Amino acid sequence: MVECTAEAMNILIIEDDSTTAEFVAGAFRQAGYSTEHVSDGETGLAAILHGPYDAAVVDIMLPKLDGLEIIRRLRTAGKALPVIVLSARGSVDAKIRGLEAGGDDYLSKPFSVAELVARVQALLRRANRATETTVLKVDDLEMDLVTHRVTRAGVPIDLQPLEYQLLEYLLRNRGRVVSRNTILDRVWNYSFDPHTNLVESRVYHLREKIDRNSERKLIRTVRGFGYVLG
Repeated sequence: MVECTAEAMNILIIEDDSTTAEFVAGAFRQAGYSTEHVSDGETGLAAILHGPYDAAVVDIMLPKLDGLEIIRRLRTAGKALPVIVLSARGSVDAKIRGLEAGGDDYLSKPFSVAELVARVQALLRRANRATETTVLKVDDLEMDLVTHRVTRAGVPIDLQPLEYQLLEYLLRNRGRVVSRNTILDRVWNYSFDPHTNLVESRVYHLREKIDRNSERKLIRTVRGFGYVLG
């Protein structure tokens, strides 16, 4: 699974208290995120429905439209954007209402901004896992990341663990030339003598299994540069 990072991620903050909003936005920016802030419910609803956001922090008590209604309408529209609810109401009933409305998590005021950032990061990781593909495919070659089953034109291919790791890396970088040194570093985390033939040997055996019985050869050597699958 690919780990979720802060790079290029944008957090929407819907909060009418400017001091709180500035404090929260500063914490997210320090963690490497971009932020946008709106201070009323109607503007917040329009932003959350149509903006390019990766997650939202939504206060419940807002002018024009309350936070729970924003979340309800977001979910009714079929949007799965991760949302954490902020509220001065810390009772169990208030938390239940926030989660039942469609919130993914709930924090009572006053709260720790470090905890808020950590919770949003956890939501983003969870969302990333949920949308990550479990099958890698090029042409008629398929790798199931759950069962570790590899097939070509529906025919199972038996791979050794190192061959499987190499093929997974090539599939994840399909269409891109990867060098032998990059493969050593990324696949096996090895720092070898530059004259080692480990990569060449593994690619040869993998190519024999993947391409031997097929007219279209998927694994190609780009002389002087490395290897490419696709």
